[in-house]
Amino acid sequence: MYRKLLPFLLLFISFFIEAKPPSLTPRDTKIKIEEILKSHVSHQRLTTELIARAFENYLDELDPTKTYLLQTEISEWSEPSEALLVRTLSEIKRENFQAFEEIHQRMLEAIERKQLIEDQIDINNLPQNVQVSEFKDMSWAENEEELIDRNRKIRSLQLEAAEKLNEESKEQFLQRLQKRRLRREIDIQGKNPTEFKQIVLSTTLKSLSSSLDSQTSYFTPTEANHFMTQIQQKVTGIGAQLRDDLNGLTVVRLIEGGPAISSNKIKVADRIIAVNKESIVGMDINEAVELIRGKKGTRVTLTLLREIHTDDGKRDEKHEVELSRGEIVIKENRFDISQEPFGDGVIAVLKLFSFYQDNSSSSADDLRKAIQELQKKERVKGIILDLRNNSGGLLTQAVAVTGLFIKKGIVVSIKDNTGQVQHLRNFDDRVTWDGHLVILINRISASASEIVAQTLQDYGRTIVIGDEKSFGKGTFQTFTLETSRNGKVNPKGEYKVTQGRYYTVSGKSPQLEGVKSDIVIPGLFSKLDIGEEFSKFPLDSDEIAANFNDDLSDVPAMHRSQMLNLYRYNQQLVQHNYDNYLDILRSNSQERIDNNQNYQNFLRELENKDFSSEAIDFFGQADLQLIEATNVMKDLLFLFHEEKEVINR
Repeated sequence: MYRKLLPFLLLFISFFIEAKPPSLTPRDTKIKIEEILKSHVSHQRLTTELIARAFENYLDELDPTKTYLLQTEISEWSEPSEALLVRTLSEIKRENFQAFEEIHQRMLEAIERKQLIEDQIDINNLPQNVQVSEFKDMSWAENEEELIDRNRKIRSLQLEAAEKLNEESKEQFLQRLQKRRLRREIDIQGKNPTEFKQIVLSTTLKSLSSSLDSQTSYFTPTEANHFMTQIQQKVTGIGAQLRDDLNGLTVVRLIEGGPAISSNKIKVADRIIAVNKESIVGMDINEAVELIRGKKGTRVTLTLLREIHTDDGKRDEKHEVELSRGEIVIKENRFDISQEPFGDGVIAVLKLFSFYQDNSSSSADDLRKAIQELQKKERVKGIILDLRNNSGGLLTQAVAVTGLFIKKGIVVSIKDNTGQVQHLRNFDDRVTWDGHLVILINRISASASEIVAQTLQDYGRTIVIGDEKSFGKGTFQTFTLETSRNGKVNPKGEYKVTQGRYYTVSGKSPQLEGVKSDIVIPGLFSKLDIGEEFSKFPLDSDEIAANFNDDLSDVPAMHRSQMLNLYRYNQQLVQHNYDNYLDILRSNSQERIDNNQNYQNFLRELENKDFSSEAIDFFGQADLQLIEATNVMKDLLFLFHEEKEVINR
């Protein structure tokens, strides 16, 4: 890809800045590979297919913008022969990583050519009206002419943004770009032969681990420390999710509670081109974000470009924004509750941002209290559980939240890399809400969100509506740092590995497939290529037997009879209350959408624009997806009331 979009919601807190390569030897590298494979759910031995993927990853790691290497120079690895794959596989078993070192050497040669290309670029004769979209999904340049043209276009984009600063001359800006490029090239080359070897080995580990699937990763010690910061969900900064667009960092989401959103001075789609008067155009996104971050309470000045529409077309308007850095804690105990009047009562909308638990609160407890408090004040007719943009959280909380709406029963099953299946159950038959329930999802609803939505769908307790399907992450990972050395990072690096899959009570896994909506209501992300299926090497989906009839077979025999006495009564049965209404609900919803001019304009805008991020603005429009979800709930309540009236006559 031509740009880096870091993980959704956590983008603003984890940027990996490499200090020095880890102290790896070839033997260390082989051992790490074997450990990762042993733990992985699907790939437990190294194969030629994984070697081919690793070659692809290695090339992308060295030259992500595809501005150094030519296709003819790398075809040996981008289109590897079976003989090369077999030989490389054999060499790795003997602790020999020569093939990857050869790729790295080819990059060193390309670095020398890069300097010549840079020297040839005439900044007074650059392509005009270059679009960022031209750099999406690029292939490798076929020849030097194409490579030079690509570099000239990128320079045009960079200078166009830099000229809006008016703080420094072109010459100063170009000097900054050169300094940053040379610094990265030194990081690739290493300062001595020992560092070079270690850089090759760590890059090999990265490439091989990420060849297993989209969630498995190797982390250098520096990266592992940053990753733990991400896990702790705390950082000091401005609270903005950013995307590297070559000509600046585009704001694609503002994090609630952060300085950026609280200031009301920054908007989604603003493009940051300078930090504290220093241009970040052309700067590595990691380095740029480090400039934005800083100690709590310190000030940072951002120079922004904001596109505005005028009678003459569009133009960029420059803004200087000063913010006080704050500690951004992704308070997973965030949820919103609102209500919509309906008849003599209300429809409640509970928006859950993630699945959390700490010493003072949890997602399930907070939702339970919110429902009970609302019931004391209002006649609650129905509940919409809004899980859009909820990318997951604690598995135990997914079980607990599901338990608010069902009696006893299996919520989710996990199968690990040994094939062993374990069931996680709800043991409480006290249902907080047994009335009408709709769950709203989108393409970003993932992991724990998918468990809740699909399990309640499996039991017939809810109608799932929203985007056609959810994200499709049905796997769980383990991280070596979480269980060893009391958080002390291994100087040889750490890894995160996919160890198993999740399955809901029907035996289906949301992995790759996602949760399917019963009623499709298009939203902001419905046209975007978001989800596990669009990742580089996703794991396939899988099924196990359905578990509606729970015999506790996974529980040790000595405990089974005791548990059965507590568990056998008031188990959740599959319901079919909504089956007869789905067709008319779909028809009514589609008719409303077709006849809603505002909604049609919204859908046309989604079709016409080239959205390439996981977070985009509403373009000033209302939350049309939620409005229509509420209309579906109103239809459902009306249909049930009408049927009840007929029965009572």
